Amino acid sequence: MSEFLPSPHSTSRLYEITLDEKSIARNNSNVDHEREVAIFDILECNEFKPVEVDNGPYRLHLSIIDDRLNFNIGNEAEHNLVVHVLSLTPFKRIIKDYFLVCDSYYAAIRNAPPSRIQAIDQSRRNLHDEGSRVLAERLEGKVKVDFDTARRLFTLICALHWKG
Repeated sequence: MSEFLPSPHSTSRLYEITLDEKSIARNNSNVDHEREVAIFDILECNEFKPVEVDNGPYRLHLSIIDDRLNFNIGNEAEHNLVVHVLSLTPFKRIIKDYFLVCDSYYAAIRNAPPSRIQAIDQSRRNLHDEGSRVLAERLEGKVKVDFDTARRLFTLICALHWKG
């Protein structure tokens, strides 16, 4: 991971992100909102550079097929430059715990005292950071990403993984 943040004109960045429609469950407004915000934030500022490809900026199509996360990376000229397939196994516990904490958080914001909401939110952030680190490690040697991009990509993985 790097602290380098490319300019909007950099070629080491994503300019488009799509999610596989068959992988998305659209029955939770909180998940839908988090997904939309994550995509917006990634496109605003990101570092994303496939290791073996040097003709960005890039488009990314994320999908889950047979319990595997597929990163289909293209650019303006070619839809498929490279596909990286990652096992979801290293993410399963983190995602499960993250969803449980998120459910607690959304329930707490309705009627819990601020101190309880803050404690739950800190747990949520810690799990999110852990998932982001695991994603960056799994992408190492395949795609260079900064921590903020990994965080937002982890949000999208969770949105794809959400089954309601």
